[in-house]
Amino acid sequence: MLSRSLSLMAALALAASMSLAAAAQNIPIQEHMLKNGMKVLVAEDPSIPNVAMYTFFRVGSRNEHEGITGISHFFEHMMFNGAKKYGMGDFDRTMERGGGENNAYTSNDLTVYQDWFPAPLLETIFDLEADRVEHLAFDPKIIASERGVVYSERRTSVDNNNFGILYEQMQAAAFTAAPYHWPVLGWPSDIESWTIDDLKSYFSMGYSPSNATMVVVGGVKAEEVFRLADKYMASIPAHDPPPPVRTKEPDQLGERRIYVNKIAQLPIFYAGYHAVDAKSPDFYVFSLIHNLLTTGQSSRLYDAIVSRQQLAISVNTFQEPTIDPSLFIVFAQPRQGIKSEAVEAAIDTEIEKLAKEGPSAKELEKAKNQAIAAYYRELRSINGRAQAIGQYEVLFGDYHQLGSVEQQYQKITIADIQRVLKKYMIPTNRTVAILVPTEAKPDSPPATPAASGESK
Repeated sequence: MLSRSLSLMAALALAASMSLAAAAQNIPIQEHMLKNGMKVLVAEDPSIPNVAMYTFFRVGSRNEHEGITGISHFFEHMMFNGAKKYGMGDFDRTMERGGGENNAYTSNDLTVYQDWFPAPLLETIFDLEADRVEHLAFDPKIIASERGVVYSERRTSVDNNNFGILYEQMQAAAFTAAPYHWPVLGWPSDIESWTIDDLKSYFSMGYSPSNATMVVVGGVKAEEVFRLADKYMASIPAHDPPPPVRTKEPDQLGERRIYVNKIAQLPIFYAGYHAVDAKSPDFYVFSLIHNLLTTGQSSRLYDAIVSRQQLAISVNTFQEPTIDPSLFIVFAQPRQGIKSEAVEAAIDTEIEKLAKEGPSAKELEKAKNQAIAAYYRELRSINGRAQAIGQYEVLFGDYHQLGSVEQQYQKITIADIQRVLKKYMIPTNRTVAILVPTEAKPDSPPATPAASGESK
């Protein structure tokens, strides 16, 4: 009876996935280019009365340079602090009165502003967005206050966070030439020293409508969105785009190792392997490698070092889609009394075994199913659709590729997995970072807890 129930559940899940897949393959996206160069993409969904509006500015930490690192993240915050028509605090208050909410995030490549609201609020949101893009206020008092806010965020999420500071040190060691060397939050001395001229110049360069793609998903009509975009956004002057980033990271010629000595109960292990950018077909291969290694309790690394050998309390892998080649990262936290070297050796053994033997056909099929299901789950919400459409347009090169994601995964072979592992996931291509626990001095204050993840 149990096996029949499981079979029925599996069949129902498969049918639901197939239905969702069919819908996702045919997401109707309409586009409109404003006269100032801003692209607007709309995916209508009459089944829901709400809207997700995401504005992707093609500017992030990779567009910075020494002396102004962290400035993109600063504008993630500043854009909520008043403009010409809507003053300090009015952006949030106006949205909240209408039943909406907002947030934003910054990455190596992007600054993204997110609005969620009832459909009748559409014109008000366009008015709010146009005001802050064209007339952002540069009040010295607000700048000083917000500088303190972003500096505090850095202290909380990096300086007083063991995972955060180890990750930052690994990234800085892994990239010696490319701008991914510096952190999105910026170096402390730069946060302290941005000038008003730095801010105005960077904002003019990076946050022009001509450097943005707006994605609108939900209970709207594309015709109305385009009309309002023309009314509120098209007249905002365009500026020259950020200068091209020409510096490329040279090939790594040997393993790099760094150690961070910090008050902690347990060590932490990171290994960052130089990998690929979002436009590379091998990005999808890495996604399957992630599933093979650490997705679920039957994945290779979890099964080996968490379940069977009980060397670590956690292990995971990840790679973000990026414009320039980024890192595929493996990280783990050893159990009490286990040295990081033992965890590292066990991880290396499993990676080498997978590269040599490859996954079984059943194992690869499972990894593909996990990746495809995760992709379709993202598209179920208007938030997920807005994020996916924008990412594929800006990072992957074309939102039309959304319709071929499943095919990209399905065509990956066992040989592809082995090829990528042997090419990229080798010691000479990685930077290892290890946090070495130290004891607190008698007069040392307790460490500040990690940040909650709130963006603004």
